[in-house]
Amino acid sequence: MRHGVARFVTGFLALPVGLYLFYVVWPFLQAAGYSLTDWGGYSDRQQFVGLDNYIRLFSDELIRKAFWHNVFFLITVPLFTIALALFLAFLLNVGGREDKAGIRGVFGSGLYKVIFFFPQVLSLVVIAVMWQQIYRADGQGLINGMLMKIGLVNQDDPITFMYDPEPFLGVPAVLWWLLLIAVWSGAGFYMVLFSAAMQSIPKDIYEAAILDGAGRFHTFFRITLPLLRDTVSVAWVYLGFIALDMYALVFVMTPSQGGPNHASEIFASVLNFTAFQKGQFGYACAMGVALAIFTILLAAAQLRITRRERIEY
Repeated sequence: MRHGVARFVTGFLALPVGLYLFYVVWPFLQAAGYSLTDWGGYSDRQQFVGLDNYIRLFSDELIRKAFWHNVFFLITVPLFTIALALFLAFLLNVGGREDKAGIRGVFGSGLYKVIFFFPQVLSLVVIAVMWQQIYRADGQGLINGMLMKIGLVNQDDPITFMYDPEPFLGVPAVLWWLLLIAVWSGAGFYMVLFSAAMQSIPKDIYEAAILDGAGRFHTFFRITLPLLRDTVSVAWVYLGFIALDMYALVFVMTPSQGGPNHASEIFASVLNFTAFQKGQFGYACAMGVALAIFTILLAAAQLRITRRERIEY
């Protein structure tokens, strides 16, 4: 009987595992192999160069700039998205009034969840195109148009948004505008995720804390946040992956797909330019492999740091 089950399971999994190996694992292995060559991508001529492409990464000024831009997103996207999502989830679940039925969320919390989640059902490219019109540096843009109507912005001197290379707090201003879009589009999903986790926390815990004189601030940091630590940890890893990508927003919204003057370059945009514009696919594959290794190590470190014994309640 056991032998028959093993054959059935093996036969059932053979096709999906084979497809996964062929379409996912094999391309990764191919990219690793090409990263050791000077392949141009449009011919079968390639010469083995060993680790030269990887050594070249450390001396490439554009790669260093793109790396620090990715680090900026790696820190800010998870931080602001999780903070906003936790705040909204807390309000919608236990931030309202207390009555005989217990602690409730704010009035209309169900409607707010739908509204906040709505950006998640849109494609990231659609979101980028929409915000491109909002950020337009003329009277046709939503923000500039409104500010011009009320006289806060001169028509001859609009806010340039994506074309502003000047730094703000030491970071190119264009990165802050991209960060705003990333947080706006992602906060709704994680709000729903945290809301589901909060609903599994017994309301008796909150009611007991309030009876002991704890306010909303203390209940959030002493009860809610510790009990959501595992969920927050997983969300941080997912958002870290998103922060290391950001390619769609940079490609659609920024001038020259990384401008102005390379102020919004990220690893993915440099990789795309190197491969398809400069025809250096071997070097581009080295960038991709380096980014993949960095991502895996980062995720492993994050999960290791935040690992702890599960709290029972």
